[in-house]
Parts: sequence; C-alpha cells; structure tokens
Amino acid sequence: LPRPGHGPMQTCSLPMLKALASAIIFAVILWNLNFLGYHSEVPGPALRHSEPLTVLIWHWPFRHTPNLSTDVCADRYKIMGCQLTGDHRLFSQADVVVFHHWELWQGKVRLPTEKRPGQNWVWVTLESPTNTKALSGWNRTFNWVMTYRQDSDIFMPYGELVRHPSASVDIPTKTGLVSWVISNYHRTQKRAQVYRELSRHLQVNVYGKSNKKPLCPDCLLPTTSKYKFYLAFENSIHQDYITEKLWRNALLAGTVPVVLGPPRANYEKFIPADSFIHIEDFGSMKELASFLKTMNSSRYRAFFEWRKRYGVKLYTDWQERFCTICARYPRLAQGQIYPDLESWFSV
Repeated sequence: LPRPGHGPMQTCSLPMLKALASAIIFAVILWNLNFLGYHSEVPGPALRHSEPLTVLIWHWPFRHTPNLSTDVCADRYKIMGCQLTGDHRLFSQADVVVFHHWELWQGKVRLPTEKRPGQNWVWVTLESPTNTKALSGWNRTFNWVMTYRQDSDIFMPYGELVRHPSASVDIPTKTGLVSWVISNYHRTQKRAQVYRELSRHLQVNVYGKSNKKPLCPDCLLPTTSKYKFYLAFENSIHQDYITEKLWRNALLAGTVPVVLGPPRANYEKFIPADSFIHIEDFGSMKELASFLKTMNSSRYRAFFEWRKRYGVKLYTDWQERFCTICARYPRLAQGQIYPDLESWFSV
C-alpha cells in the first residue's frame, strides 16, 4: 500500500475522500438491510386501527387447535389490540379471516359463503410451490398472502438471526464429519441425487425415518451438533424457501450448513455469506468433498464468527405467526385481491 504522502492517494482531495467514505458507509448499510431480510413495504394506503382487531382463524393448521383463553398476542408477544379466535360465530365482526392451504386443498374445510365488507382474507402456507396443489381454484379469493417469501404481505420465515452480542463463540465438540437427517427420501429429487454423488467421496451419516434411524425431538440437535457439517438440503428449490433444515438442524445446533436450495445470493439475504457452504460454489461433489475433508481448524472456526453478533430465533408457534398479522395490519394494502394466486406463488 502507498505510504502517506506518496503514490495515487496523494492526489485525492478531501471532498473526494468524504464522498468515498459516504459511499462505503451507504453500501455497508444497504448490505445489512438486505442481509437482515427486512420486508419491503406493501404498496397501498396505511390504515391505523384505533380499536382491537379480531383475527379469526377459520381452521388451525393441521387441526392443532391451541387454548386461546388468554390474550395470547399481548401476554406472550407484546402485540397489543389483537384478538385471535377460532370461534366461527365471530365471523361477522372479524377484521381478518385466516385460511391455511392444506385443509382447503384436502377439502377438510369450506370457505364462508360471503365476505363482510371491509373484511380481509389471508391465504397461508409454509410449503413450497412444488408441494402446494390446486391453487387455481382460489383465484380472486384472498386479499393477502402469508408465506415464507419476503414479498408476502405477511412474511412468515422459518427462522431468523437476531442481535445477540457475545464475547466468545462456543463450538460443540465434533466427533464426525457430515450428517444428514431425512424423513422423505425420493430418488428423483435433486437432494437425493446430490447426496448419492457426494457420498461417493466421503462418508455421510444419515439419520431419520428414511434410513431407519429416527431421532426423537430432543435427540435431533445433540446428534447433528456432533458433526462438523450438516447437509441442509431443501426438498425443492424456490425463491426464499429456506426451512428448519438450515435454521434448526444446522445453525441452532452449532454446525456448518452445506446448503442445497435457492442461489447463494438468496441465502445471503438471511444469513452472512461466511456462515454457510453452498454446493454451487464447487464444480463437482468431488471438489466439495475434498474441501470438507481438508479444512483446517482456523478456517472452520471462521464459519462461526457470526455467532459473536447474532443468535438464532426459530418460528414454530402458529399463535405467534398469526399475531404478527396485527403488527403488520396498519401497513397492509386494503381492498387488494390476488387475481391469480398460482402465478404469484409459482416462483
């Protein structure tokens, strides 16, 4: 580097240096906003509600009906003025009515025959487009969508990183190299094809029903945490479809995720670029296997630097998810409709 007073830096004026510094600061801020996954505002007029909102859950996902005897949104999540209910008798006064796609698709429930003026209906799913069927039947039905995609009206991720400064990073003791937990194995899926090719070059310890090694809920994290790397392979590849395979099985467990899913740039909207390994970074599975097997300890520890600044928050409670509807409500577009739900979701 040139010494002060020598070389090209000598010709830079003070205004130019200030402009350069401002540009760098702006770029850093922009990257952080992008990485933290802040959801862009939904276009449309803002509506500030002065009275408590009633959110009617027309049917709870997978029939797991919770006890709603308390003001759950305020008591648990500090979201005030938000009443969740599953009581169909309150339909006429509900501000928002929520419908989970799986039950609609299976024909287990029916939509109400009419909608109250000013009432908004929400379509909800956490599944990918590959595993979400019969969407065309719901065109011009819903006002808002609630999914894992950042451009949803109500963004519902599987997990996120939250500020949690720590002076040190504790990495669980490692006794193995690579693990994978898989319940539904289909040979034609890309993740199965990648696994078969990778396992030709290194040993992958496979757990789950597909390999007749099921793990109890309390056994999952202690098991995956013992391995240096975890195959966070999604069952299908779509925009923003990043599930508990990354958030829980890898990041929360304290292992380095090797991901198969959307492109690297998509992952970097949610987690730091140096916190994971993407299979697309390598020309072949042989190259990836060599990279994993020969990694030294200092390079490995670098994958955990993010833990000095962040912790992992999982979203697993449907009550918490539905309470966020009230938090988002003032910024949601009123009166909009999704004319072609299938076209919007099939990305």
